[in-house]
Parts: sequence; C-alpha cells; structure tokens
Amino acid sequence: MNFATPAQASAPQFACELMYSGNIATYAMTCSEPGEPMFGGFATWRNVPVAFDQVDTPNTTVTFSNYLRLTPNTEASPFENNIEVGLYAEKTGKTTQTYGPRWTEFGNSGGKAKAITVGVNPSVPDGRNHTYMLMRKSSGDQWDVLYDFNTVGSTTDQLEVIPGSTNRIDTGMELLGHQHTDVPQIANRMQFMDGNNTWRQVATQNTATIVTLPSCSTANKPPNCLNAKLTDATSFSQWTVSKPRKAAALAPQSNDGPGVSPEAKGIYRGVDQAELQACLEEAPDRCLEDVPGLAECVRNHRVCNVSASTSELPIMRRGMGEAKAESVRQRAASAFGVPVGSVEATAATGGSSLPVEEVWSVKSTHSTPGLRDTGKTFNGFHASYSAQSGEFLEACWGDMCEK
Repeated sequence: MNFATPAQASAPQFACELMYSGNIATYAMTCSEPGEPMFGGFATWRNVPVAFDQVDTPNTTVTFSNYLRLTPNTEASPFENNIEVGLYAEKTGKTTQTYGPRWTEFGNSGGKAKAITVGVNPSVPDGRNHTYMLMRKSSGDQWDVLYDFNTVGSTTDQLEVIPGSTNRIDTGMELLGHQHTDVPQIANRMQFMDGNNTWRQVATQNTATIVTLPSCSTANKPPNCLNAKLTDATSFSQWTVSKPRKAAALAPQSNDGPGVSPEAKGIYRGVDQAELQACLEEAPDRCLEDVPGLAECVRNHRVCNVSASTSELPIMRRGMGEAKAESVRQRAASAFGVPVGSVEATAATGGSSLPVEEVWSVKSTHSTPGLRDTGKTFNGFHASYSAQSGEFLEACWGDMCEK
C-alpha cells in the first residue's frame, strides 16, 4: 500500500483505505480531496488494448475498469452518492470479450449505468485519446456526464456541493480476476473545476494512492504484481498504471465497423473544430485551456465536439455469435450479487435508447447492492445486454428504475 505524503493527506489516505482496501478486486487508485468545493471533474487517457488469456473461467467474470469517480459531498460518509465514468472490458469465457466506455450513478434510492456508444471509435482499442468529464449543472444539485466534450447523460440523485473539503475525486484502475488480464500502460491525467470556473490540478499533498498488489520486480513477478506511479511532486500531473500478465499479451482484435469519421471543419459554438481534434490527439488534458471557447462551450451547451457527436458506431463484437441467455443470466447475477436462480432473461427489442435492436432483458426482484457494494441494498435490478455480442448496454437498480 502506497500513500502520497501521508502526514499531510490523512483525509485522502483514510478515504483510499476505506474505499479500496479489503476488497476482492485489485486496485491502483488515487483519492484526492482538493480542500474546496468542486464543480467539475475531468480525466483523459487512451483506449489501450486490454488483453485477456484464453483460460475458461466459468464461475468468474473477469473485468477491467479505468475510471474517474466524483463524490460531491462526503460530509456524512466516504461512501456517499457519486458518479463514475470510464473505460471497461470484460471476459466471460475463453474468447468472448467486450470493451467500451460507460457511466454510472450511485444514489440513495439505487443506481443506473449506461454504455457510451457515440463518438469516434469509443469501443475500439486503437490508442485514441478520449476525455471523461463531470460538470455540475448551473442550478440544482445534479451533474452532466460528458464524453469527448459532448453530454451523454445526467444524474438524478446526487447531493449538494457544500463549502469546505467535503468532497473527493478519484481515478485509476480496478481489476477482478487480475491473473487473467494484461493491461498496457495507461496515463491517467486529471483536473477539477473550482468555484471560479477554473480547471486545476489537485495538490499532491491532497492526494493519496493505494495499490493492492506489489510493484513488479525480480521478487514480485506477473501476474501478481502491477506498476503504478504518480507524477509531479507538487500537483497531480499523471497517474500511470499497468498490469502485466505472465504469458504474452494477446494481440488486440480489430473492429469490423466503420473507421474514424472525417474531422469536422470550421467553428461550432465558438470552438474551432480542427483545433479541437488536434488537441484531443496530442494533449487532451490541456484542451479546456488551450482551445479558445471550449471551456465556455462546455459550461453552456450539450454538444461542443461535432466530430464526436455525429459518429455513432456499432458496439464492438468480439467472439461473434449469439449471446446465450444462460451466460447473460450468470453474468448479471455475478455483477449484481444475487443468486442466479433469481434472475430472469427474456428476448426483447432494444428501443430507441439502445444502439442495437435485439437485446436480452434481464431482471431480478432479489435484494442487491447494485453494481458496487457500498453497504446499502436495494430491491431488484433491470439490465439490458446485446443479444448478438453480450455487450452490457444499460442497467438500473432499486427505485432508480422508476426514474
């Protein structure tokens, strides 16, 4: 376990220990408390080619997550309502894999999660930079979720932002079944927005790190080790993580869908689109500062990146073939922590809100902690998976299914 300047960062250290220790998952996370109210969170990293071995794991869903999590109000508890947005990959058999971004809200009455399918190659491990952002709405206590500077959703059950240091912003990697997973280096860069609408890096003294496997060395070898490093002695510049596997990494599988869409031209809502696309590729963590008009556009509009908003791509399909109902039932039961016998899967149409036509509609009325155990339980869940690829599409649990 590794902490940044623990004498000055007892609150972030405590949050990291409480949130990420003693869990069956493997973590390489940072926990930051800026010491002032936050009104926005921002992170960026590339779509790296996560690889899994081809060992059959019938009783385990192997998962990779690299995400940004923002907790607007931790006055009562570090486990209070929060929002998570990031990149996720999953292995459900010897060769069946899924990959892509999504966002999740955890609230008092339940939660909801939704895959992000718009933008330029969101579900392709092509090394492209993508941005993940959370912005508090101009009125009320709720937040917009933005992907590549375009809004993809909004929260409904977050707490108010209050003065002081009663909030937290985390970023990093989480693995379940780490021994089956190979993750190349990921460069997580993160900022927060203060009350003056200024994007800033968190001071290193206000950041703690937690790594639940030893650093890779001659004594600690893959697959039971990982590499993690926080850059910059004074402010959070970059959290670099990787997780090698003993066997050589599998080659990334290609996508049969369309390639990258042509870059948008001209000025849109005050933003030079060509300049924005160049910044996204070269230094996306500086786009809000370096691209004229972008920060103002993000504060006032739902869409600022025309190239990303007009290029909706099909969900990536690996291990092509029809997803079986029993496999989906077992995955959902594992994800929501319920007996598989309580889960029902029926064929359905996706509707206008989903990117595929045929889905497995999966339900249970059993008590569940939702997609993350925070000590609370809720009555039942409803999730949708692609009938073709088995890709997760969206879910809700508890009373959030009624919203």
